[in-house]
Amino acid sequence: MLVVMLPAYNEADSIAPLLRRIARTFEELDGAASVLLVDDGSTDGTVERALETARSEGLLLTVAAHETNQGLGAALRTGFTRGSELIGADGVLVGMDADNTHDPAVIPAMLKRLDEGYDVVIASRYAPGGEEVGLSLFRSILSRGASTTLKLFLPVEGARDYSCGYRAYRGSALARALEVHGDNLITETGFVSSAEVLLKLAYLPSRVAEVPLVLRYDLKGGASKMNITDTIRRYLRMITIGRKAIRRRGDATAH
Repeated sequence: MLVVMLPAYNEADSIAPLLRRIARTFEELDGAASVLLVDDGSTDGTVERALETARSEGLLLTVAAHETNQGLGAALRTGFTRGSELIGADGVLVGMDADNTHDPAVIPAMLKRLDEGYDVVIASRYAPGGEEVGLSLFRSILSRGASTTLKLFLPVEGARDYSCGYRAYRGSALARALEVHGDNLITETGFVSSAEVLLKLAYLPSRVAEVPLVLRYDLKGGASKMNITDTIRRYLRMITIGRKAIRRRGDATAH
């Protein structure tokens, strides 16, 4: 079972074209596939547009809705919990942004890497063949700088792109992470939550690989919701906490 999980907040302009692209990709895959839309309190008709498109495209769509906006971290927490229930240990959960910047056509390549034995596969802008289109220079520098800094201080073998939320998760690895961390799998509220969940899965440990992604920010239907100052502060906080945890593990092993 494959489930594509879409955390969404006010993505009415983007959700229909994205779901149509997902439907085309599903036609190329063997086995059951569906979409899990985690609506984080949208007020622009995102859910209605998604349901209408799913009906016209013949997509199986499940909606998990928050009454009010709680942030990306809460949406991902709901998505991983509900998604794990839907796929079981033998399935695959693919997390994508709902703003149409991620190309669903990458999914078959991600599934192939999972078949090779990996637990988490990142659709990476920084893998050979990947790139960014339409992203401002400042945002590009911020994203690359965050991944480079995390790679330096909290290394994950096989990962270059720590902040991209477009990933495929083996059901058994996700279930193990939820068993170990429970509701604390994601404690961040904003965009840093994508890096947090990668680190927690990687240090279980899980095997991580990448496939190239061309990020099409020029296809984004609305303005960015990122608070840049807060995001930078939270990345630095995550690095500090992560380094302390690594030192504590090292001290415990030494004794």
